[in-house]
Amino acid sequence: MQPQSISQGLPSSDTHHVLDTLLNVPPIRPMNGAGLRQTSFAGIISTCLPMQRVFATVEKVARTNSTVLVLGESGTGKELIARAVHRLSGRSGRMVPVNCGAIPEDILESELFGHEKGSFTGAIATRIGRFQMAEGGTIFLDEIGEMSPKLQVKLLRVLQERKVEPVGSTRCVDVDVRVIAATNKDLRAEVRAGRFREDLYYRLQVVPIMLAPLRERDDDVMVLARHFMDRTCQGMEKSTLRFSAEAEGTLRKYSWPGNIRELENLIERLAILVEGETVNSRDLPEYMWQGVAPLSAPAMTGSTATSSFMTIEEIPVSGVDFNALVEGFETKLIHLAMARTNGNKKAAAKLLHLNRTTLVEKIKKKGLEVGSDSSSDRESNEGIAYCSDGPEPTSAAFRPLWNSREG
Repeated sequence: MQPQSISQGLPSSDTHHVLDTLLNVPPIRPMNGAGLRQTSFAGIISTCLPMQRVFATVEKVARTNSTVLVLGESGTGKELIARAVHRLSGRSGRMVPVNCGAIPEDILESELFGHEKGSFTGAIATRIGRFQMAEGGTIFLDEIGEMSPKLQVKLLRVLQERKVEPVGSTRCVDVDVRVIAATNKDLRAEVRAGRFREDLYYRLQVVPIMLAPLRERDDDVMVLARHFMDRTCQGMEKSTLRFSAEAEGTLRKYSWPGNIRELENLIERLAILVEGETVNSRDLPEYMWQGVAPLSAPAMTGSTATSSFMTIEEIPVSGVDFNALVEGFETKLIHLAMARTNGNKKAAAKLLHLNRTTLVEKIKKKGLEVGSDSSSDRESNEGIAYCSDGPEPTSAAFRPLWNSREG
């Protein structure tokens, strides 16, 4: 029996309230005397038309068992969409996330499908995989575009037959799992380049959902900025900071290569460091108001991206600090690479076309590392801190909030 729509029979004005209550999403309170045009949908805040269409699609597809493919740049909220689909689906099992880009190929197969005791060195006991862990629920395959051709074949078989074969086993296990995949790559381009199987692509994109980058979401920058500021200041038990007109203009003009994740972490930093009641332009990172474009926004492409260059539109009369700008650009690149790979140094070094040891030395030299997480894969969540906004290298206040992992 298909689960019934949560909003069925409800007045349209009550729909989002019911969804937010179900998902334990706190309501957005009016800030600075101005109310928002719309509350959040499943924890995702937006007033723009493209996202309203996404919300409508999520509610429709949640009532089915169809496979969903979520597309969008890093930091646009792909996992939030996956969690919304799962929670609204009525499925009894849990959602199990897997970051396909953060786990080495030889380990990923065992993680997904499980293994038998003695099937490989170190397999001291039989272990079920993530598909079986998600029985009756949903498996979220993040960064699906990073999966190797070998595993693509096995995943295709699972989607076709709804059976998994653990490593080292001759038996197949039936699974009742809803599959949601996500990527920031253009999978059509990957198919044309021969790096992604065409048959798997069509199996995954039964219902594609495209998330717009923050720079294309109309007034969402300030809607989100005020929401994050309100929430953060409440947690710190202090009055909500306001944004000056100049600061708002700077935030609106910025390209936000790290999208919502970058904005959220910037607002948290401002709530902690800004003194007084107003955020001014000079409280923002220097590269945002000095006429420096740190990086062009990351394009969704299946080919290796060409280098992005930092440009200065004009040199101030007072001049510029050449070494500081170069150092800041290098730091920016490291931040974006580490954010995109969830702190995996090996994957980040590959993105930057560096040796891993070179990247590690740069991170240590700049004092960017603030701890490590030995797990090769971890469940991400809405509150995880990724700092992809290119901190000023000489200021301890702008050091990254991510925890790097060994690749």
